[in-house]
Amino acid sequence: MEWMVVAEGLRFPEGPVQLPDGDIAVVEIEAGIISRIDAAGSRTVMAKPGGGPNGLAMGPDGKLYCCNNGGFTWIEHGGRLIPRVQPDDYSGGRIERIDLRTGEVELLYRSGDFGCRLNGPNDIVFDREGGFWFSDYGKTRDRDRDRGAILYARADGSDLREVVFPVDNPNGIGLSPDGRTLYVAETFTCRLTAYDVVEPGKIAEKGPLGMSGTPLYRPAGWKFFDSLGVEACGNICVATIGEPGITVISPTGSEVEFVPCADEYTTNICWGGADLMDAYVTQSATGRLIKGRWPRPGLALAY
Repeated sequence: MEWMVVAEGLRFPEGPVQLPDGDIAVVEIEAGIISRIDAAGSRTVMAKPGGGPNGLAMGPDGKLYCCNNGGFTWIEHGGRLIPRVQPDDYSGGRIERIDLRTGEVELLYRSGDFGCRLNGPNDIVFDREGGFWFSDYGKTRDRDRDRGAILYARADGSDLREVVFPVDNPNGIGLSPDGRTLYVAETFTCRLTAYDVVEPGKIAEKGPLGMSGTPLYRPAGWKFFDSLGVEACGNICVATIGEPGITVISPTGSEVEFVPCADEYTTNICWGGADLMDAYVTQSATGRLIKGRWPRPGLALAY
């Protein structure tokens, strides 16, 4: 597969999403900003939430919803920008809402709301009922790290609930085309898990000892899972770091293909274009957004 560079010089881009006008929004985690990139690759700053903006999704009100992990420390070496641990000025995990027209950043949920801890919100996906699922990866420190969780919230700020805890470093999150299966990728375990959604914000319990979720796929080698996207046919495309690329997994748990990329920190994928076959991938360590023609269309998201 051939990739072209759409934009470069970004400060650890993640969370790509196609905007209503066809531009691509990405977060720049190290810079604490959200940027808009047009078809020519021109970049403008949309919003400045600070902290560590991470995952993005369009909501039912036409606004952009952002998982903010509160920030990292960073190292820069050999032309690569790498996140490390929780910084001294960690500003707390939160969910924010951004007005596309004005760039205004509204705090929607903070840690402690509805009795929920938000340590490091990471990735987000809306269902067709107007709520959203998100992963909380937690924060890593020099000698320990948090256990993560999967949460569900309403877009109007009326409800936030922890649905699954504990989960080891949950990162990418997505829904099947029918909305009945929630997929979560764990980073260091490099495991993709499927959860049965029985109603908005509720999943079925199954497995031994009342555990929820079914382990679906885990690859061999020096690979670690990051964020994910879902194809219209139901395949799950997981951005893979270490041995970098996009791992494509069928809903039954078999590997469909592996699409290699150059950046060790290949972190996320979304689709754009009229036919949703333009794949946009964030190459975070080298600060690039790349684009290629995908063999199958991506899933049209809820909003």
